[in-house]
Amino acid sequence: MTYLADVAALTRKDLRVALRARDTLPAMLLFVLSTLVVFHFALPEGTGDDAAYGLLWVAIVFTALLGLARAWVPEQEHAVFDGLVLAPCDRSAIWIGKTLATLAFLLAAQVVALPAFALFFAPLDAVAVVGVLLADIGICAVGSLMAAMAAAGRARELLLPLLMLPLSIPLIVGGVGAAISSEPERYLLLLALYDGIFAVLSWASFEYVVTES
Repeated sequence: MTYLADVAALTRKDLRVALRARDTLPAMLLFVLSTLVVFHFALPEGTGDDAAYGLLWVAIVFTALLGLARAWVPEQEHAVFDGLVLAPCDRSAIWIGKTLATLAFLLAAQVVALPAFALFFAPLDAVAVVGVLLADIGICAVGSLMAAMAAAGRARELLLPLLMLPLSIPLIVGGVGAAISSEPERYLLLLALYDGIFAVLSWASFEYVVTES
């Protein structure tokens, strides 16, 4: 099998396992909608749109963390992680497949979350949506690696946020800036550079991470 065929097969596997379990996507949808509803009633009247965009990114990041926390659970619960690592394919294909599957679930949650945000708070223009998409790629690329590192520990639910939240700060800054700045191109460039640099670093280091863990 070619590299792309391996990636496609691993992505399909992750999507099917998660859909059959019926816990990841419903939990992400429920969490992001509940968060937006709570923020809607908690914000005082007259609060500017800038604060609302910040709250959107709080919801997005923690929704992504919820999905990432479940990303490697099937492999750990069924004790097949070692077998997956020993499979006759490039180990970086495992990371790409996990990243694409997580990205698919995050995008599915945002199909509901972004219209809900526009309904409760403020509209999102095309530039803001592009910022969300670029940030999603960075979150899932880095998060899949961090989730693999955390899955090897006993307290993965605690370790993953500690690893991921500091790395998410540039993405939050870029996403909010793309939505509220008069020069959104600068923030879109920041997000694109982050995606490119950290995706390459995660791709290159994944084999070392799974070997040492």
